[in-house]
Order: sequence, then C-alpha cells, then structure tokens
Amino acid sequence: MSNHTRRSFLSATALTTAAALLPTGVFALNDAEAKTLVDKVVNDINRVIASGKSVSSMIRDFEKIFRSYADVNVIAMSTLGADSKRLSGSQKKAYVQAFRGYIARKYGKRFKEFEGGRIEVKGARKVKSWHEVKSTAYLRGESPFEVLFLVSDRSGKDLFFDMVIEGVSLRLSERTEIGSMLDKRNGDLNALINDLKKAG
Repeated sequence: MSNHTRRSFLSATALTTAAALLPTGVFALNDAEAKTLVDKVVNDINRVIASGKSVSSMIRDFEKIFRSYADVNVIAMSTLGADSKRLSGSQKKAYVQAFRGYIARKYGKRFKEFEGGRIEVKGARKVKSWHEVKSTAYLRGESPFEVLFLVSDRSGKDLFFDMVIEGVSLRLSERTEIGSMLDKRNGDLNALINDLKKAG
C-alpha cells in the first residue's frame, strides 16, 4: 500500500487537518483531556469503519465527526494559506462550509476500503502551546505506523487541528491540494468555493 493510500485512510479517520496559526494565550488543556478527545475521535471512526453502512452513510457520519472534533474554521483557513486574507465575511463562511463537505466526500468515501483497520491511542504530551496525542494505525496486510493528533483548546473547546502520519502533516498536504485547485482557477476564490461544493 502506498504512502498516499495510508494518508488518505488516516485523513478519513480524523481527518485530517489544520492550523497555520498555532494556539496562543493561556494554556489550560492537559494530557488527559487531549487524549480523551482523540479517544472519542478514534472510537467514532472505528465504529463507522466497522458499521457495514453504505458509502453515502459513511460520508455523512464522517462529516458529523469532523464537525464535532476538528477545528474546522482553523483547518479550512490554514489550507487556503495567505489567500484566506482575501476572503470577505460571506466568502469565508461559504468556503468553510464547502471545505467541510469536500473533506467529508473526499475521505469519507474511503471508509469501505479499510474495513478491519483500526487506530489505537497510546498517550499524550504537551508540545509548546498544544498537545500531541500519539496513536498507532493498523491496516490489514500492513505494518503498524504512527499517527500524531495535534490538539488545542484555543477556540474555547478541545479540538484537533492537524494530524501527522509518519512525519507528514495532512494539513500541509491538503494545503498543497487546495493551492493547486486555486491556481487552476487563476486565483478566483468564488470559483474555488463553487468547485469545492462538488469536489471530493
């Protein structure tokens, strides 16, 4: 199985992804709370993978998980990079909504391919102003590999803002993808938003 396939699976299991602006301010999150969040993410994802549901149902389930546990606003703005500064208020709202649906379709549809796979949470530690939660992914026919969830409470709620799979940030990988899409549209943010509504 290729590294791309591994990363696609892990995006689907949490997905994937998130902040160019790192958490700042008073730090209240502790190791146990960060691990608890990731335990919930992993349990929900493992349940979806094992559910035997249709792909469309899995996509809906994944979007709910992403909405509940990920810092979607921060992830979306981060993947757009410096171009996020060009968004108006209404464009920002539309982009975040389109991005959330795009991520759900792009990765949620891959759940069926990974039935029998699972992620096990190992532990957490503080890193600068966020927490890193270490886990191990097990796919059938593959050697186990490490997945790091980056968690903060900068939004006022414990949420993950990135995942690092074998040293590769899914936030940065998706930022490259979004940047390529925007380049093909000559920097037209409205065109990108409209296309994201159907992409994935």
